Amino acid sequence: MVGFVGSLGVGKLGSVGRADGLCSRKSVVVMGTGNSFGKLFKISTWGESHGIGVGVTIDGCPPRLELSPEDVQKELDRRKPGQSKLTTPRKEDDMAEILSGVVSGKTIGTPIGILVRNKNQIGKDYDNIAVSYRPSHADATYDAKYGIRAVAGGGRSSARETIGRVAAGAVAKKLLKTYSDVDIVGYVQKVQDIAADNIDVDKVTLEDVERYVLRWEAHAFPAGS
Repeated sequence: MVGFVGSLGVGKLGSVGRADGLCSRKSVVVMGTGNSFGKLFKISTWGESHGIGVGVTIDGCPPRLELSPEDVQKELDRRKPGQSKLTTPRKEDDMAEILSGVVSGKTIGTPIGILVRNKNQIGKDYDNIAVSYRPSHADATYDAKYGIRAVAGGGRSSARETIGRVAAGAVAKKLLKTYSDVDIVGYVQKVQDIAADNIDVDKVTLEDVERYVLRWEAHAFPAGS
């Protein structure tokens, strides 16, 4: 029996390690994790942190939208790990491959499949947690809810799951810009008690945000903060 402490309280899970990289507790019948979002523009993310790759299927994108791997890549480059000490040191190229839904650089109105292959996955690095849980990670809660988990890298509990969301967001941004001339710019407004107040949102630019590793709005804090 393995003890855990987390948001579910204190309890015990009867998990045992398995050679296939999964950790099974018992046979339970529960609904699977939610991986699909949206209605008119619907996305479904898929893949595990240490599997072959991760990605997204986008359904609802209209035809004749000009779309290239580079449109997706520039957003994935902003997200990819290893860029600062604030993110995971795992090194990945995170190169986008458009598998379907695009012909000769234009969407054809069918589902768009985008794949990012995992290159730096070392499953044996996680052998020691096959019978334990990482503090503050979703391993314990995932196992408690579903009775099974992917030990290597946390599976779908890994931050690599967000790759599919970022790729889909890149397509959505291109769609909004093309048909409605809408620009999307996001920034960190608050970290715990440190907040950026009185920001003129109409003047925020991507260049301002990219000046800081935390992606603050550049005019909200003194230079060098």
